[in-house]
Amino acid sequence: MNKKLIGAIALSTVFVACKNEGKQEAAKGDILVANMDTTVNPADDFFEYANGGWIKANPIPGDETGWGIANLVQEELYKRLLHINEEALKKNAKSGTDQQIGDFWYSAMDTVSIEKEGINPLKPELDKIYALTDAKALMAYVAYAHENGIGLFFGEGVSQDAMNSEVMAYYLSQGGLGLPNRDYYFNTDERTTKIRNAYPAYVAKMLSLMGNDTAAAKTKAASIIAIETKLAQASRKLEDLRDPYKNYNKMAISQLKTMSPTIDWPATLQQMGVKSVDSVIVGQPEFYKQLDKVISTENLQNLKDYMAFHFVRSMAGYLSKPFVDANFDFYSKMIRGAQAQKPRWKRALSAEEGAMGEALGQLFAKEYFNEKAKKRYEDMVENVRSAYKARIEKLDWMTDSTKKKALAKLATITKKVGYPDKWKDFSSLKVDRGPYVLNAMRANKWWNDYYMNKLGKPVDRTEWEMTPQTYNAYYNPSNNEIVLPAGIFTVPGYRDEELDDALVYGYGGASTIGHEITHGFDDEGRQFDEKGNLKNWWSKTDEDQFKARAEVLVQQFNKMMPVDTMHINGKATLGENLADLGGILIGLDAFKQTEAYKKGEKINGLTPLQRYFMGYALGWMYHTRKEELANRLLTDVHSPAKERVNGPFPNVPEFYEAFNVKPGNKMYIPDSLRVRLW
Repeated sequence: MNKKLIGAIALSTVFVACKNEGKQEAAKGDILVANMDTTVNPADDFFEYANGGWIKANPIPGDETGWGIANLVQEELYKRLLHINEEALKKNAKSGTDQQIGDFWYSAMDTVSIEKEGINPLKPELDKIYALTDAKALMAYVAYAHENGIGLFFGEGVSQDAMNSEVMAYYLSQGGLGLPNRDYYFNTDERTTKIRNAYPAYVAKMLSLMGNDTAAAKTKAASIIAIETKLAQASRKLEDLRDPYKNYNKMAISQLKTMSPTIDWPATLQQMGVKSVDSVIVGQPEFYKQLDKVISTENLQNLKDYMAFHFVRSMAGYLSKPFVDANFDFYSKMIRGAQAQKPRWKRALSAEEGAMGEALGQLFAKEYFNEKAKKRYEDMVENVRSAYKARIEKLDWMTDSTKKKALAKLATITKKVGYPDKWKDFSSLKVDRGPYVLNAMRANKWWNDYYMNKLGKPVDRTEWEMTPQTYNAYYNPSNNEIVLPAGIFTVPGYRDEELDDALVYGYGGASTIGHEITHGFDDEGRQFDEKGNLKNWWSKTDEDQFKARAEVLVQQFNKMMPVDTMHINGKATLGENLADLGGILIGLDAFKQTEAYKKGEKINGLTPLQRYFMGYALGWMYHTRKEELANRLLTDVHSPAKERVNGPFPNVPEFYEAFNVKPGNKMYIPDSLRVRLW
């Protein structure tokens, strides 16, 4: 339920307004005014009006699939994290965090050794795969691969039990595909067909790099894709994965054989580190019936080829240039439209973030997010919460009994702002100056062990699943919590105290805080109670009302075509679209309680109400390559950035007031056709 797009993004000159002797004058310049395209009527295309000036002046760099606000923040983060790594390397420490950071950085940047070694660091693993003699040995190796972060054949992991948030559970889910999801194997539109037709050449290229001759590589590629297609046939569509009840199937480990008689699940799970539980939660049982059929009937050599390919594919980014290039050419260039690779140092920092990001985060938070900023956003959470409380109390469609439970859930949402009070301990993670790919595998193993060790232990509700330097946020239904890292509130180039309340309430209060709180009451989050358990607390009447009102938003988004003739999937994106609309409404209610709103003073010609909507739009200041848009429409539960602005605004009465939206304007929706939910 993450809020922001985690796309690539970088830094140009941006501006903000400040107060001087009772008048609002530009100090650095006003970021909202600087980004505008005043040739566009805001009542026809608000996204272009608010962000079009910046978009015209900032083309997408060749090594990116999109460019916008998160990239601007990320560029600042890159520079800060680069400094941290270079300082750690200079210290040449023999132990501790500086040793781990310094040595990881050294191994990632040691291109001479990486190019010389090629695939050699993974040769022992490939030898083990090709030495397998039967299905039992094969599944034993699959378990070992999962321990090391290679998700062969299926997905899995540890999380809170959706039905009992007090305990940690082990989940099995669909997976095992080389294309982004099942739709890429079956959709017949021109763009997806082109990608599917290019996939065999990519698989064959990787197999050739692994030592197969051209003919063998081509034959093996066809067999690998045939296996993936069988798995895809039994995989659920994106929208079907959003039903928490249908994707919750608890089974005793001893009974998994009824679903997959060939696979020795007790032995497989034990080797993967699953302990202290006698049951698991299977997301998609039909997938595991198909997996069993594949394992039991497919030629063993084909299965081994599939495993070897996916092992190398998963770790290709840590190998020599030919492997990196092959992965980039298919996944980044063909599927997502990137024209060039990011510089190696940025790729290394991204890898390090995944390996031990909180170790970096501890240093980041100390230097870049002060107590004053932390308090501002903690207070804002409470202001937004109070605004939502008032809205729920006034709802004319919700019965009193359901209102009471909704208010109880709202009151118990935990807020985590900026950075954690307790940091993860990475001291047991071995990092050295040897092969980069082996450092990555050891980090994967550390994370696997970290999560497996949670089984059978009390839930740690203090933990964060994002690092402080992340430009993102999330709502966790099992903890009934919103987690707001320091990075998400960053406006690049500015200190927090330079930002006026109207901008901040739109940028942070609506698109982040209000958005995440609303996730607790979206089509999926509303099915969890105040304790974080999957439990229906709605009356039948209220549930029917919710679904009918939410369906209006589904139909609005179904009509939108962000690229070519491809429509947004209104059902798959409903949770995020509801959170966007809810965030805008309650963020605005909270902003109306501030002195800045009540005074009504203009800043650079913009009223507080106008600046609020502009601030929200700033949070979605992106433009994206067509290839990447097409990919996201098939794989992402978030609507594209432009539609996250232009989609919800026509349902907000104050938007019409702020920008004089009238019948005949493109963003006008008749009152009777607007969404009436919160």
